[in-house]
Amino acid sequence: MTDKNPDKGYVALLGWSLNAIDAVDRFDRRYVVVAPPWAEAYCEQNDIPFVPWDFDRLNERSNELAHKLEEMGVDVAIPIFEETVEWAGAINAVLLKNPRLLGQAMLFRDKSLMKRRAQLGGIRVGVFEEAHDRGDVIRFLKRVNQTLLKLDGDPNDPIHFKAFDKSGTAGHRVIRTPEDVDGIPDDEFPALLESHLDGWEFAVEAWIKDGKIQFLNISEYVTLGYSVFVPATPELEAHRERITEEIEKLIEVFDIEFGFIHPEYFLTSDNKLYFGEVAYRPPGFNALELIERAYGFNGYQGLVVAFDPKTTQEELDAFFPTPIKDAKGHAGCFGVYPRRRVVSRLEIPEQTANHPYFEFHELSDPREHKVAKRSAFGTHWGLAYFFGDNAHELRDLLKQQEELDYYV
Repeated sequence: MTDKNPDKGYVALLGWSLNAIDAVDRFDRRYVVVAPPWAEAYCEQNDIPFVPWDFDRLNERSNELAHKLEEMGVDVAIPIFEETVEWAGAINAVLLKNPRLLGQAMLFRDKSLMKRRAQLGGIRVGVFEEAHDRGDVIRFLKRVNQTLLKLDGDPNDPIHFKAFDKSGTAGHRVIRTPEDVDGIPDDEFPALLESHLDGWEFAVEAWIKDGKIQFLNISEYVTLGYSVFVPATPELEAHRERITEEIEKLIEVFDIEFGFIHPEYFLTSDNKLYFGEVAYRPPGFNALELIERAYGFNGYQGLVVAFDPKTTQEELDAFFPTPIKDAKGHAGCFGVYPRRRVVSRLEIPEQTANHPYFEFHELSDPREHKVAKRSAFGTHWGLAYFFGDNAHELRDLLKQQEELDYYV
């Protein structure tokens, strides 16, 4: 354990992530992990400061946790997962004596409220509505395609169905026909409905302090739900100035003073930027790990300096590198999902294993031989990691993985 600096902030990590815990344990701040009770034995064995908490409890109990952390001397709470964002807002409203932080966190958790706030602030968004049942979905699908002047027999333009409070591709469905609506479970309502935007989809990771961007990364999606790499291709990075302006607008509209945001955008064929959504926590697909591979700084430690009210600007300037210029290469990963209905073993494709950009994987042999039918975007079985000098070669390599069998 690194010596902790008593003059710096004392942070609480909300949620269980070994990567985050390891990073903060090697950093210079005091910390405590707030996670479900099942993690307690592991924390005791490994000398990890720990407070047990069941995040499935009603949020009315957040005051109890906030005051417990306040009594311990904690300065700020950092959400590690989507499900802890509201908790962090409620806790920080108490710790930082700023009641607005709870309302802000609720905006980040509700995709519909989030879209309305962005629209009210003059940020360009697609057409969206809320759905409370399957009938709402079918009506929205018909209205969108009627607006697009589709005739009988023309294929529908798709719409997107997103659960209000789930992260990333979880609960995200593409709806093309009324028949697609039948497969939506009742427990995914209410939800957000969006028109489809054709274009270049990408994400941004921005560390913020005092309302200013301290470091901004652009993550380029090869295929949503499958693959991503950082930094982006030179063609997408050419839009960095415009993208930075959009993030600054987002910071202003959502009144963000500190922390970390992970927004998603579309760059359309007519060169317009459309806001998709924004999260106030680390992204999926181990994007922080990819950023560390490319740039050398630890993103979880970056969260700490961005959240800690005692961080100085000098420390921030020394911590974060210069975007693009300081990147050692391009890092990407591919989320593997079996392409066959029945599988017996893991077998890394020969052309992948022999490629100089392939580094390692986090896959294991299948526990079940019959592959469950993929629901919505589904959940990958693990990640394969790549690193190389050429962004275009890496992009093409990640795309090629979609046609290969890792499970046979």
